[in-house]
Amino acid sequence: MQVIDTALRDIKILRPRRFGDDRGWFAEVFNAEKFAAVGLPTHFVQDNQSVSAKGVLRGLHYQLGKPQGKLVRVLAGHICDVAVDLRRDSPDFGRHAAFHLRPRTDTGELEMLWIPEGFAHGFLVLSETAEVLYKTTALYYPAGERAIRWDDPTLNIAWPLNGIAPAVSHKDAQGTAFLDAELP
Repeated sequence: MQVIDTALRDIKILRPRRFGDDRGWFAEVFNAEKFAAVGLPTHFVQDNQSVSAKGVLRGLHYQLGKPQGKLVRVLAGHICDVAVDLRRDSPDFGRHAAFHLRPRTDTGELEMLWIPEGFAHGFLVLSETAEVLYKTTALYYPAGERAIRWDDPTLNIAWPLNGIAPAVSHKDAQGTAFLDAELP
């Protein structure tokens, strides 16, 4: 597995090896020993899967008290995935990075995104539909659930909206401004 550093400390792009022939292909997308060898978590407690239509924007979500690390993979479609560093002691505090994720890259490689605890996370669907699967290091904790507004002016995230208004949930539309957010 190839592990690629990104512009934000501790966020990694993971590229598992894919083996194929005329019958199809196979990939080992999680192996505890290999993850441990490169400093990634090996204990995941929940898998979440969503299907969303074009223009749906989910996030920016995080949890207080029981933060979740997320291993994100797109099974179908194309998303713009965004992570915001909420770790007050991090040199990247308040910075964000965006990643275009698809089931495979243009060169046919599988790609996943590791977002550790202490980050807010969200994504925008760019294809007609997208199916996203992510593993978490902590269970969903409703009492600690928080959201920062996707269009927060301080964060100034350049979502690739191409002139459309995103479809957001009522809860996400009521998200807190970054400067007012209760952070970990």
